[in-house]
Amino acid sequence: MSALLSFRYLRTLRYRTASSLAATVVSKEAVTTRAPASSVTPSCSKRTLATKPVSQDIPPAPVQFVGVVGAGQMGAGIALVAASVSKIPVLLLDQNKTQVDKALSFIDLLLQKDVVKGKYTETEKDEIMQRITPTQDLAAFEKVDFAIEAISENPALKREIFEKLDKVTQKHAILASNTSSISITKIAASTKRPERVIGMHFMNPVPVMKLVEIIPGLATSTETLDTTLTLAHSMGKTTTKSLDAPGFIANRVLMPYINEAIFVLQEGIATREDIDATMKLGTNTPMGPLTLADFIGLDTCLAIMRVLHTQLGDDKYRPSPLLVKYVDAGWLGKKSKRGFYTYEKSDKKK
Repeated sequence: MSALLSFRYLRTLRYRTASSLAATVVSKEAVTTRAPASSVTPSCSKRTLATKPVSQDIPPAPVQFVGVVGAGQMGAGIALVAASVSKIPVLLLDQNKTQVDKALSFIDLLLQKDVVKGKYTETEKDEIMQRITPTQDLAAFEKVDFAIEAISENPALKREIFEKLDKVTQKHAILASNTSSISITKIAASTKRPERVIGMHFMNPVPVMKLVEIIPGLATSTETLDTTLTLAHSMGKTTTKSLDAPGFIANRVLMPYINEAIFVLQEGIATREDIDATMKLGTNTPMGPLTLADFIGLDTCLAIMRVLHTQLGDDKYRPSPLLVKYVDAGWLGKKSKRGFYTYEKSDKKK
């Protein structure tokens, strides 16, 4: 018998043996009813299809209920955008009732301005306000499926908040931090769900600025990333993605620039007005670095510079002593009415 015939013979024999074995198994399992031979093939094909990986094109489940921790300027802005643009119910938390009331008044004022501009009707404004529920109780977060932390840049405090959120929220809930520089991986380690922790860095002021930096931690899952991107886009934001490195993209570039401008002021190289005018007009930016620092908050600038300095270990990130002195004096910028400039009640600087 030739080699080709031998190969064909063996293949035929192997096929018949397998078919006989399959028929024997079917006859034993059928007991009283013999299954037709054609029923075996679809059964095998179903088992084969079931082993295929789930398609990555399946869109993430939409977020139904957002919780925001911190009713400061950032938290209030995030709550407003989620309620007005995404049209999602929002729980706004702050332990300080005065701060919560202030945030609601701020949101109401911004919406009233939009009504005057014709962006919303009075009815639509009221509907947006009704989507935002204030609370001082973290236990109320038990029903949210996406929590966004927006408190001060304090690593220990953020880890404490995430540890509490991990215990209170549903197991499928995603926990996001609005941190602008602190390690997402380190924050996630304080929870039992690191795969559902992510960075979501909004820019200030949130209702105006289009960008949101998305920062996956070391353990962040693809599902968490996709859901976060979908939520950010539903808020009308453009997203960029950064590795979990100190300062991410924006503040790794921006804060050393601001810090160097403060050094220039400290060393008497130029006045605050000349520094700002040079950078504003010379580089075509909307405001100079010292004005921008006042708007961000000098305490926030200092906190970020300290993260960069300690985490990267390079002296080029050393905070300016003048910045430290201003923060120690309580001169935090626009929010305290005094920073590199002083601000009147009308928010006009001088």
